[in-house]
Amino acid sequence: MKTLTKIRLLNSEQPNRSTGIINGRSSGLLNWNDIAYPQMYDLYQALLANFWKAQEINMQDDIKQWDALTETEKDVFLRVNTQLASLDSLQTPTMSKVMDYVTDSSFKSIFAVIAQQEAVHTESYSYVLSSLVPLAEQNARFDQAKEDPLVQKRNRLILDAYEEFMESPAPDTLFRLAVNSINLEGIYFYAGFAFFYHLARRQKMLKTSTMISYIQRDEMQHAYFIAQFIRILLAENPELNTEANAAYVRESIGSAVELEKEWADHILADIEGIDLGEFKGYVEYLANKRLRQLGFDNLYESRDNPMPWIHVFSDEMMNETKSDFFEQKSRAYSKVSQSNGFDEL
Repeated sequence: MKTLTKIRLLNSEQPNRSTGIINGRSSGLLNWNDIAYPQMYDLYQALLANFWKAQEINMQDDIKQWDALTETEKDVFLRVNTQLASLDSLQTPTMSKVMDYVTDSSFKSIFAVIAQQEAVHTESYSYVLSSLVPLAEQNARFDQAKEDPLVQKRNRLILDAYEEFMESPAPDTLFRLAVNSINLEGIYFYAGFAFFYHLARRQKMLKTSTMISYIQRDEMQHAYFIAQFIRILLAENPELNTEANAAYVRESIGSAVELEKEWADHILADIEGIDLGEFKGYVEYLANKRLRQLGFDNLYESRDNPMPWIHVFSDEMMNETKSDFFEQKSRAYSKVSQSNGFDEL
């Protein structure tokens, strides 16, 4: 199997349009009008349109509501928040590391935007925490996220793949890292978001759920980009396009589903109004969606979203400029562009 080496900043003798996303020839200069995969410019623009800051959301309403939550709701709120923050903390350095080995400058730029957005997400979770609990409680909850054996078991799937690439950068380890990035952003995050949306449908902590919906829209596009990256990686490197790697995709996503179900049994069992059977079906629904993005058949019995109440927060709804029925405020925050005039906002 080929290895990967860090890309030099400038290779003057090589073409500007890269000949491959890894192990290709490229000068390192980026002319967006001359790239190998023109669709990447659309993805880049979509990511830029999502720019936002946590401070844009006024948390006063949630601060007032916090003491009205049950002790169980508070506990789960803080545990899910810090667990999501812990996962997002890994994404910024990981995506930055991948950039060192990607030849195509357009892909480098998208990885750079993703790394920056993940840093914003991490700050956002801290912003929510700082609005609700003192620093000592925040630190205790982050320690809990590090030390909880079930969280460690759940996250090991991701960490093993990431650390393998860090230690041995190669096309096959990059492939496994990308698959597990989809597990993280396309399954683990979405399931965590469901708890906050459950509170929102009960008119609780609406500002937090608004911020979560902003994060979700970013993650939706990250997962889509990584799926495209994997498909191009396999097409350009046929030695990776093996039955063993196809089996790895199915097994890894299947493992993520089972670990997420186990986490749900642990964290959501005492949350009134969440049906764990529906929730587990929702995780399977998400897994099928990710597999189809990668060009695979469903792993689980084909079904519609088994939690219809969450549809208002679905990827499809995130792609439309609509107000939700929990809070008459748009959760689609894309900036105005030529294809998205003021009259459409």
